[in-house]
This record gives sequence, structure tokens and C-alpha cells, in this order.
Amino acid sequence: MKKTNLVVRSYQEQDEKQVIDLWHCCGLVVPWNDPKKDIWLKLQVQPELFVVGLIGTQVVATVMAGYEGHRGWLNYLAVAPDYQRQGIGQYMVEQASTKLKAMNCPKINLLIRTSNTNVIKFYEHLGFKIDDVISLGKRL
Repeated sequence: MKKTNLVVRSYQEQDEKQVIDLWHCCGLVVPWNDPKKDIWLKLQVQPELFVVGLIGTQVVATVMAGYEGHRGWLNYLAVAPDYQRQGIGQYMVEQASTKLKAMNCPKINLLIRTSNTNVIKFYEHLGFKIDDVISLGKRL
């Protein structure tokens, strides 16, 4: 990847349409999550941990990180299909990891559907390991 072509910066309001289109293109939008609401909620808490990667004026990558004082989290890592397998996803994870590390975050967690084997392999390649835990959830 030519990192000189990729500019990573904090999300800005004018990015919304491109970000949501990218998330749809990458299959990250599910019926029970409203991407506009997810963006709005993220902007209320640690907005500096929501970054986009641009080539020119096109948003080609995103990652939304968070830290609640115990563990860091990654959400909405997306790379446009035409730019995948060029190191951009890894670079975006590194950018989020650097920000979390600066906050003294000791560990990053993320959730991946078990059926998404390609994404699991991607994160394993980056050094993530499957934790021996069960993830429970409850919609409010």
C-alpha cells in the first residue's frame, strides 16, 4: 500500500454519506443497527477514536474505536472492496491501536460473527486471538 496516498483523519460531518455507503458496501449494516444513529452516538463519546481513511476526497476506510477504562473495542472497520488486500485495513487497526495505547488501554476486544471466517483470519494475521469467553448481549 502506498501510505502516501492514504490520509487518515478524524471523522467529519461531511463524511457521513460516504461512510454509510462504505459500510453498506462492506456488509456492516444490519437491520437492528441504524448507521446514522451509530455515528451520532459515537460523536457523543470519544469522537477522536472514529477515524476515516481517504484517498483524495473518497472515504475508502473507517474504524470506530472506544475505550471504557477496562478494554478497548474496535467497530466498523471497513475498507472499500477496490482497496482491500493492500494493507489499508491493517493500517487502520494500527492507527486505532496507537490511539488506544496512548490512553493506557491494556487490551483490544472485538466481536465478529462466527460465520465471517475471512475477517477472523484477517484479525488472527494481525495477532488477535480467540478468547475463551462467551459473548452475551441484551437489546435495550
